[in-house]
Amino acid sequence: MNFPRIALASLVALLLGANAQAQIAVGADAGTTGAGLSVIVPMETYLNGRFGIHYFGASGNKRAGDVDYATRSRLRHVDILFDWFILDRSKFRLTGGVVYNASEIAATAKPGPDGKYIINTQTFNAVDVGTLNGVVDFRKAAPYLGVGWGNPMARAKSWHMMADLGVMYQGRGRATLASRGCVTSTLTCLLVLAHVSVDKHKFQQELDSYKFYPVARVGMAYTF
Repeated sequence: MNFPRIALASLVALLLGANAQAQIAVGADAGTTGAGLSVIVPMETYLNGRFGIHYFGASGNKRAGDVDYATRSRLRHVDILFDWFILDRSKFRLTGGVVYNASEIAATAKPGPDGKYIINTQTFNAVDVGTLNGVVDFRKAAPYLGVGWGNPMARAKSWHMMADLGVMYQGRGRATLASRGCVTSTLTCLLVLAHVSVDKHKFQQELDSYKFYPVARVGMAYTF
């Protein structure tokens, strides 16, 4: 199941579940995980459940080893979080939970001004390499811990400011790097594949993100 379907199914389930609650809140925020929507429901006197989706896309350029890449990053998350308030109706909270992490970085290599690539210190013509594409993705289940401010359940039918500061453990990025479309000799094509396999480690080191991804968000929530 791809991310849009997972996000849609999650949002429908959240809204159906929230409809059974006596009091719910809907929030919107933005930050290091992109823009997002969430549903907040009371679970216990000091505990709220917060479930949401976040997305952000960006394009850029990155150099890995001796190769320049055009990159496209997509941050895609489904949050299952629990906000614990130390005092009844307090706004300060501790947050823990798990994030479904479908983020990835896609990269396409660009030849140098002379139309050549330098892969693992070896020089190849563009026709030898064909297309050189890579992808970095991360572990799907990412634990989250953080602190925050804002309790939409503290008062009914009003706007509330929300803020989060925490960290998500997404592990080390897993990289794939492949050359396709070589049309020269079989020996040259095999040589390219061998050097690409070695260069994949440089690609991963440059393009993967931190094992611990920082999360900072601000937004608003409305309580119904």
